[in-house]
Amino acid sequence: MIKEEKIAVVWFKRDLRLHDNEAVFNAIQSGNKVLLLYVFEPILLNDPHYSERHWNFIKESIYDINKELEKLNTKVLVVQSEILPVFSYLSSQKKIKSVFSHQETGILKTYNRDKTFKRFCRNNSIDWIENINNGVFRGRSDRTKWKEDWESYMQSNQFLFNPKSQNNFVNQEEIESLEKNLDKLSLETNKNTSFQFGGRSTGIKYLNSFFNERYVNYSKHISKPNEARKSCSRLSPYIAWGNLSVREVFQYAQGYRIKAKNKIAIDAFTSRLRWQAHFIQKFEMECIMESESLNKGFHKLKKEISEKYQKAWINGLTGVPFIDASMRCLIETGYINFRMRAMLVSFFIHNLWQPWQDASKYLSKIFLDFEPGIHFPQLQMQAGETGINTIRIYNPIKNGLEHDSDAKFITKWVPELEQLPVRFRHEPYKLTTLEQKLYNFNLGVNYPKPIVNISSTRRKASDVIWNMRKDKDVIEESIRILNKHIVK
Repeated sequence: MIKEEKIAVVWFKRDLRLHDNEAVFNAIQSGNKVLLLYVFEPILLNDPHYSERHWNFIKESIYDINKELEKLNTKVLVVQSEILPVFSYLSSQKKIKSVFSHQETGILKTYNRDKTFKRFCRNNSIDWIENINNGVFRGRSDRTKWKEDWESYMQSNQFLFNPKSQNNFVNQEEIESLEKNLDKLSLETNKNTSFQFGGRSTGIKYLNSFFNERYVNYSKHISKPNEARKSCSRLSPYIAWGNLSVREVFQYAQGYRIKAKNKIAIDAFTSRLRWQAHFIQKFEMECIMESESLNKGFHKLKKEISEKYQKAWINGLTGVPFIDASMRCLIETGYINFRMRAMLVSFFIHNLWQPWQDASKYLSKIFLDFEPGIHFPQLQMQAGETGINTIRIYNPIKNGLEHDSDAKFITKWVPELEQLPVRFRHEPYKLTTLEQKLYNFNLGVNYPKPIVNISSTRRKASDVIWNMRKDKDVIEESIRILNKHIVK
């Protein structure tokens, strides 16, 4: 039997915070008691884009929220279920007046789920109110005034979390009663990992340490795999999963810029925030990028799949040290700086000549900061299959010598090479037979021989892609993309 008391449900997705969360703010303003909800959905738990590192980060984020909610005698209701059974059960126990959430720019599965949920709400007389997320706007056909609208959103007031009393929320006792008939999920996680921990309180620590000290070398070290681990903000997972809003980070950076010693570094950082929104907006407008090339002219490009090549790349055993070090670091820590990400993708797509779709799912699983709106457009841009971006085919040897000249990064993640002189840690395949004996190193045994020739595969990829850009269909699609996505 449905109880008469009306409630508002906040359905958390990629907005795992209380501060500057419009859904939470609007739910409290509704005047109805608020139930905070997170659902671990099997359609996503079993989706190849996600892995345990993501779910643990989310659990840590919810645990952090619950610590803040203790004083209000409430908590997030956490269950494992598809979304409709949860709401069907809640509707049998409570009178759900409204559901609040943000407009999620996610994968196709979440988009289809949301369409189904919308029908459920309509059939059950539930108001579903979705708000803009981080300055990404739904339903736009082109980029007219997008930059101005994004900047206006970034300058607008943040939504403060300041409930008047415990009476604003469904209390813990009621939530525990609801849990009895739902598949409750533990928030326990393994603390002995190399991953960044989830949660707003940890995100704030990274924010403060970046602006108080680490930002100074942001631009100088952004491309260096070792130094970037410190001088980059490391805020990406906290933004991707919504522990911090882009708006609060943007405004914090603007405020700090006034007294900053290195204003250029601050400006470079804030430009990246707009760059991030630019790509998410692009994906919001053309979600086909999840599975197909944005430029339809490239659909005719066919590549022969090599399980041998892909397995070597996935395991960091390609025989190219800088590539393998980057992959192993990413597997172990969930983080690698942007240039190394681009280089990993470039090597897979161009040197190994494999379809970008095959890199997509694996990388999304190991990027702790997996954000669909960044992930898919970036893959296509690095693949050179947009028709409008510069074709970038990274040379891993050149990049290694330039950004890891002392081979410290390589040595840390490919310790098989540590007994070699620095010059050979970058290119162990240049060792002569005599030199291998001298250093007690057997190429092909201690470390793999390169699975491809970097120079010849680079030339082949460049020739094919540049020739395709002259194709009539590619040119027509490039014009369409420019007209739709150029920021006006």
